[in-house]
Amino acid sequence: MTAPESSAPSSLKIYLRLLTYVKPYVGIFLLSIVGFIIFASTQPMLAGILKYFVDGLSNPEAVLFPTVPYLKDLQLLQAVPLLIVLIAAWQGLGSFLGNYFLAKVSLGLVHDLRVELFNKLLVLPNRYFDNHNSGHLISRITFNVTMVTGAATDAIKVVIREGLTVVFLFIYLLWMNWQLTLVMLAILPLIAVMVGSASKKFRKQSKKIQVAMGDVTHVASETIQGYRVVRSFGGEQYEQERFAKASQSNTDKQLRMTKTGAVYTPMLQLVIYTAMAVLMFLVLFLRGDATAGDLVAYITAAGLLPKPIRQLSEVSSTIQKGVAGAESIFEQLDVAPEVDTGTVERERIEGRLEVRNLSFTYPGTERPVLNEINFTAEPGQMIALVGRSGSGKSTLAGLIPRFYQHEQGEILLDGVEVEEYRLKNLRKHIAQVTQHVTLFNDTVANNIAYGDLAGAPREQIEAAAADAYAKEFIEQLPQGLDTDVGENGVLLSGGQRQRLAIARALLKNAPLLILDEATSALDTESERHIQAALDQVMKGRTTLVIAHRLSTIEKADLILVMDQGRIVERGTHKQLLAENGYYARLHALGLDEPSKADIT
Repeated sequence: MTAPESSAPSSLKIYLRLLTYVKPYVGIFLLSIVGFIIFASTQPMLAGILKYFVDGLSNPEAVLFPTVPYLKDLQLLQAVPLLIVLIAAWQGLGSFLGNYFLAKVSLGLVHDLRVELFNKLLVLPNRYFDNHNSGHLISRITFNVTMVTGAATDAIKVVIREGLTVVFLFIYLLWMNWQLTLVMLAILPLIAVMVGSASKKFRKQSKKIQVAMGDVTHVASETIQGYRVVRSFGGEQYEQERFAKASQSNTDKQLRMTKTGAVYTPMLQLVIYTAMAVLMFLVLFLRGDATAGDLVAYITAAGLLPKPIRQLSEVSSTIQKGVAGAESIFEQLDVAPEVDTGTVERERIEGRLEVRNLSFTYPGTERPVLNEINFTAEPGQMIALVGRSGSGKSTLAGLIPRFYQHEQGEILLDGVEVEEYRLKNLRKHIAQVTQHVTLFNDTVANNIAYGDLAGAPREQIEAAAADAYAKEFIEQLPQGLDTDVGENGVLLSGGQRQRLAIARALLKNAPLLILDEATSALDTESERHIQAALDQVMKGRTTLVIAHRLSTIEKADLILVMDQGRIVERGTHKQLLAENGYYARLHALGLDEPSKADIT
């Protein structure tokens, strides 16, 4: 039970790693520290000026700097008010330098961290997204990074400014009366123990708060994305209760953390002011021959200590929140990216696909999804994969562009194992259209010419739209190709979204085309148009089709019938019907037998 706890990275280690992001801003960071040094230096100055003020009450004509040229005639009557104004101006300069330049550093740090976190999302393995819901991933970029902001701004500011204030005040107190000051130092171990104990609680509670915040984001995200289903099936009450439960859990954890701070701060103040009471007793008891001004200055300087010490102790909660946020961020940043050890890069391939003895099991599971798969697709051939849902068709299609890494068997593209290609180069040769179309909140043209296709000539975009039989409905949109489609294409019908996805694949002009239920969302008229376009575009391309509809696969050069991860039959449409086997039974059912397996 203790192993995970002991293996967890320490707060100091995480915080030091967080501070490595300050390196690009080290110049202005040092400038901010100079500002805080200036600010902190004014605290003992303000205590010291009281000495001269009290002494001036009995002798206002006394000279402050009797040995300094040009100032030897300056009396306390003029000097004390003038020095107060100068100290305030000096303090203001330090405050500006410290606050402004540290804010500049911290905001730059948070920006860099947020960008690095987002960029990491783009190279994480597919399995990572399978195991982590989108709400928690989004929460890391928004909420967790905000926690890090507190640790990188307020915390550093308090640690440097108040820490230096305490240091300067202690130096001043030691200079005034080192014996009394040593009495004050006796309480430091007790303060350290209290801060350490509270820090552990703050970090543990911060982790729970961040998980709870991820749950809130997740529920909200799911409800927003699935609002049609929620309303169609009367799920409003259920979603209200689910969100209220997640939000209440977050509120309870926040309140628990506030309670910890509310108990801890008064206890620490009690310890500090008890020490102050003892100190004041000793000052009065052991006053000796000190002047009233000396005693007032000493007591004032000592009285200035509790506030920065309390702020230093309270910053522990802010730092622990930031550490907990940084820990989850670094946890994601440390995940190994997609495996890309390939070295082969080709400008263009013919599209010969060969699969040899391919078996695959998802990581963390025991049941094989694919068993001893063998087939060859020559350039220009159309291979159809049919079978019940869960027979392994989509998994096979996902292994070709290396969304998952296979360990048993081979997948060869133009005679080269797909793992030997560089990932970006491999995927450049493959166009994929799936049943679940992803469109971005952008124009029709930008959705067709997406990613590497951005900047494609307008004529090519229009040609791809025409070949996908999308031109007719695009022309009816308010701004044609420049019309925004809404989040995930919400302003378009299912068939229209599917045709845009096919247009995107056509524009890519890749030698290998994977259609995973690509025509499932199309009406009969649209499907007839798409089928005509696919007949044209498949010339000279290897096409792997996963479909339930007969019209999509009847013309396939080879049909592979899959069941429970194995190829149970292969041949053309006519050959398989003549065999009167598994394919013939699926054909009689319309190729849409109910799912009896767990994994697609």
